[in-house]
Amino acid sequence: MNYGQGGPRSQWDPWKPNSEQPWSGASDGRSPDWAALAEASETRHRRRRVLFIVGGVLATVGIGTAVAMGVMSANDNSGANNAASQLPSNGDIPNGGSTSVPSFDPTTAPPPLDPKEFVASAKKDTAPLGPDILFPGTQLTVGSTVYKKAATDDTKSCATAAQGTLPKVLTGNGCTRLMRVTYTKGDLAVTVGVAVFTTEAQATKAKGEADSKSIVKALPGKGVKAFCNGAVCRSTTNAFGRYAYFTITGFTAGKDVTTKDTAVFRAGDDLAEFAFKQIHRRGEAQASAASTG
Repeated sequence: MNYGQGGPRSQWDPWKPNSEQPWSGASDGRSPDWAALAEASETRHRRRRVLFIVGGVLATVGIGTAVAMGVMSANDNSGANNAASQLPSNGDIPNGGSTSVPSFDPTTAPPPLDPKEFVASAKKDTAPLGPDILFPGTQLTVGSTVYKKAATDDTKSCATAAQGTLPKVLTGNGCTRLMRVTYTKGDLAVTVGVAVFTTEAQATKAKGEADSKSIVKALPGKGVKAFCNGAVCRSTTNAFGRYAYFTITGFTAGKDVTTKDTAVFRAGDDLAEFAFKQIHRRGEAQASAASTG
């Protein structure tokens, strides 16, 4: 008798979808074809191995093609070539900071020597000294004004070349030398006196103690008449380093100087400035010699 629905029995194919295996109790009495099943399984495994091999070959070919295309693209990139050509060589590339870079302390040129230091004490101020060394030549030109050089004098007895309250000031502070030189312009005459001390402190103290009556003696001679021997004259006082310098300016005709006589004031200032510059140059020369020696 036939139970269930009619029609032909379905044939079960393990590799075909929607086929059914007749494991119900209504068996047709036939056992499965195990040889056919084994052959089908072997066929399936062979097919899978072939697919794997073909896929691997295709993947390898794809990767190689991608790499080749990347290389060709890089070769076509002129900007990249330029950047690569500008890269440092292997020896210039730092290895991640493992190489220590030597450090150096900043260096600066030594400061120039101070000229005043070389005229501040007798220990350093050792260059030859004299009125003709300090005031060389036969004339002095300041702008368009020419002053002619006249008599010179040099003494170690400072008080004898000074008057008023100046002799006491010089002696009290240890003056060792007083040099004088006179310049003229027309009927004007200027005497510059440079007092030499052992230290800067002594010269500074002498300058501070000098007053309006501390006057260097006017120096006549070499065609210059005596001047400032009772007439009103104009005087100045200053100091630089171990030197104190003084000026006295007046008329060779014995006329008194007034505040209206601007030429007298200008002449005294010109010679006072020249004395300062000469002392400073003396310091510069010795500083230069010390730096190069």
